[in-house]
Amino acid sequence: MAPDAFILSVGVVIMSYAVLATSWNFVGGFTGYISLGHAAYSGLGAYATGLLVIETGMNPWLAMLAGGLLVAAFAVPVGIASLRVRGASFVIVSIALVLILLLVFQSWGSFTGGSNGLRVPRPFGTDVLRPEQHERFFYLHAVLLAVALLTWWLIDRSRFGTGLKAIREDEDKAQSLGVPTFQYKLVAFVVSAFFTALGGGMYALWFGFLDPIFQFSILVGSYMVLMSLLGGIRSLFGPVLGAVIVGYAVEYFKAQYGDTQFHLVAMGLLLALVVLFMPDGIIPAASSLLNRFRPQAASIREVTAAELAEQRRSAADAEEREPVTEGARR
Repeated sequence: MAPDAFILSVGVVIMSYAVLATSWNFVGGFTGYISLGHAAYSGLGAYATGLLVIETGMNPWLAMLAGGLLVAAFAVPVGIASLRVRGASFVIVSIALVLILLLVFQSWGSFTGGSNGLRVPRPFGTDVLRPEQHERFFYLHAVLLAVALLTWWLIDRSRFGTGLKAIREDEDKAQSLGVPTFQYKLVAFVVSAFFTALGGGMYALWFGFLDPIFQFSILVGSYMVLMSLLGGIRSLFGPVLGAVIVGYAVEYFKAQYGDTQFHLVAMGLLLALVVLFMPDGIIPAASSLLNRFRPQAASIREVTAAELAEQRRSAADAEEREPVTEGARR
């Protein structure tokens, strides 16, 4: 229903952000580990998809899946090393990883294109017009988002998900109760990297051009965190709601103030407001507000006078019908 190609492209960007934020939420929402460097996995997924298509001639969709699996395999040793630290140390490690990858992909120009970028062939050919391509990729992103949400929902209701939430609340206590905390964290980390890489690969096929400075930007990872925090990291649709708000705001500020860095200031202010006034996110805050206006169920059921009189008559009739025992006669 979009009136022009630009609005269609904004819709695709928002859907792409929703996929990335939901993918990030496998780690942030379940374990409470905040990663600002998740752009490393979306960037790797994008470049893996593009290079597989260019170098091997692989089908674009198989290349995207293969790229996701390669990034998931890469995330295993990274997770083994980084998940041994917590808090600010984990944040620093995640930032260091994305900066290292930025330098590598900028310097390795013969393979990645370097600062000149990498042009990825369009999967639907040159006959498909740009608006039609936007529309197709909007629905493709929606399918990928649905798969990510379904996976998050299944984990949330599983024993594995219960263990992850125990880690989020108190990791030391969870470990003392027998939860294999490190193994659980590693699995969640790899699953998050896999879906993030798929989101990056889908973006590469849609946009058709990759630049290391954008693909491995800490700002992209910060957007993922902001979207999830804004909507609510402990809810299924929190990151999606955050992606709609933040994604639209980013595109609006870029369109209005594209020659300045005002959109970065606006995003910083939005993040500060979320942390100060809605630390749990919009969806939990709205649910808490609605619960205040709902009638509270009483622990003791109220009984009307008519019901009480009926109960007394029933009790009296039961006593009259009760047979008199030998002990009562005496």
